[in-house]
Amino acid sequence: MARWLPLGPATALLLLFLAGPIVYCVVIAFTDTQLSGQESASFVGLENFRRAFADEGFRNAVWLTLVFTVLSSILGQNVLGLGLAVLMRRASRPVRSLTGAVVVTAWVVPEVVAGFLLYAFFREEGTLNAITAFLGLPGQNWLFTLPILAVSFANVWRGTAFSMLVYSAALSEVPDELRESAQLDGAGPVRRLWFVTLPLIRRAIGTNLLLNTLQTLSVFGLIWAMTRGGPGNRSQTLPLYMYEQAFRNSLIGYGTAVALVLLLVGGLFAAVYLRLLREEV
Repeated sequence: MARWLPLGPATALLLLFLAGPIVYCVVIAFTDTQLSGQESASFVGLENFRRAFADEGFRNAVWLTLVFTVLSSILGQNVLGLGLAVLMRRASRPVRSLTGAVVVTAWVVPEVVAGFLLYAFFREEGTLNAITAFLGLPGQNWLFTLPILAVSFANVWRGTAFSMLVYSAALSEVPDELRESAQLDGAGPVRRLWFVTLPLIRRAIGTNLLLNTLQTLSVFGLIWAMTRGGPGNRSQTLPLYMYEQAFRNSLIGYGTAVALVLLLVGGLFAAVYLRLLREEV
């Protein structure tokens, strides 16, 4: 028993500052708490959750959250990060250093700063339309016509570095002898990647997908800086919908219920990834 005493202060701090707020959020999700100066909150049971699933705006936010996560995390950051890691292993040292510096620089840029940079890139008078005009192609207001694709691209641009670093470390552990043996057997680059390399780094793939997905589900500042969820609600993911309900409409109880739904979505993704990882052991 005495050996656990040194962990007591740390455990108490975790319970106070981590478990405490979570329990409090769960409690107020079942109340009608508001930021309107009400004297006391009332217990409303599952009313906030029923209201959410009956709200078209909430269902739209869930759909856009899934689209944003699949496009920018599962497909974008994951695939592009793997591609960069594979190509960098074949590149010369100066090319690897330059590519790594550029990609990592985008990663360390603060989220809001990255949002403003990509806003300047996609806006009607921005860089992208200047490029299309130079090529003789028609421009458009990308943040109005394709807002969810624009913010998905921004998240890919900013977050690919993490996937690249994870896969670079994983690929460095793959024995060169296996690739050379497959090459001697007549396997081309694509077949070597698919049948030799990917099976050996599958745990790194699963871990990267898990971390990237959970991070992407909580993206707020990037989208807020670029579109504020607009135009209308065409890029309003669950974090932005939750913020609007909780702080702009002063419905803290309802907004917290939406936050719990977002937590559930993240838990479902995590459960799927962890199940796949266990099956691969």
